[in-house]
Amino acid sequence: MFRAAPEGVSVHFNRMTARGAVGTLQNLQQRAASQLANLDQTVDMLASVEPHVMVLAHTATSYTLGMEGDRELCQRMADRTGIPFISALGSAAAALRQLDVRRVAIGTPYDEALTRRSREVLEQYGFEVVNAQCLPDVKCIFDEPPRRVYGLIREVNRGNADAVFVSGVGLPTLSVLGAAESDLGKPVLSSAGAMLWNALGTAGISTPISGCGRLLSDPAYRPPSAYRAVRPIA
Repeated sequence: MFRAAPEGVSVHFNRMTARGAVGTLQNLQQRAASQLANLDQTVDMLASVEPHVMVLAHTATSYTLGMEGDRELCQRMADRTGIPFISALGSAAAALRQLDVRRVAIGTPYDEALTRRSREVLEQYGFEVVNAQCLPDVKCIFDEPPRRVYGLIREVNRGNADAVFVSGVGLPTLSVLGAAESDLGKPVLSSAGAMLWNALGTAGISTPISGCGRLLSDPAYRPPSAYRAVRPIA
C-alpha cells in the first residue's frame, strides 16, 4: 500500500489484536471477534500520529458486521478520535457506485461460508451479485502470488457483470488491476485499491496513480469527500 501511495503521502499501520496465525482460513471468525473487541485501543494508538484519515483495512471484519454495523463502527471511531474513519468494504461499495456498477462478480480468498457472507453484504448495499467464488487452496493470503489473483479475476468474471471485485486486503491485487481491466474490458477493483482511493479522496489528495486500474488513475472517478473540510491536508 505504501508503495502505491503518491509521493509525499505517508502510510502508517497498526495491526489489530488477534490470537493465532494471521492470513489463514483457520479461526477467521474468532480472530475477527478479537479484533473488534480490541479495536478502540488499536485506533487510539494509530490516532496518536494524527493521520488525516484512518481505514479499517480488513474486509472480513466488515462482512461480520454487515452494512449497518460497519457504518456504525466507522462513525463511532470518527466520533471517538475526531479523525475521519472509513472501511475497506465501505470504500469498495462507494467505488462501485462511483463506477456506476449495478451487477458485480466477487472473488475472495475466504472459505465458502465467508464468501457467501460477502455476497449477502454486497447485496445489502444494493448491488446484484452475479457470481461469487473463492480462490481454492489458500494457505495464507499474504503468500498468494499475483498470478493467482489474476486467475481468480478471470475465473469469477461473468458476461453480465458490470465489474469484478476482489475482496481481501492482504491479496497482492494492485499490480494486476490495470492488466485485468484491459483484458476484460470492464472495471476491476479490489479491497486494497478501493480503500486507497477513498482514503486519498477523504484526505483531499487527487494525485492519479497509474497501473492500478481506472479507479485510481482516472480523475473522473475521484471520490466526493464529506470529510475533506474536517482535516485538510496541510
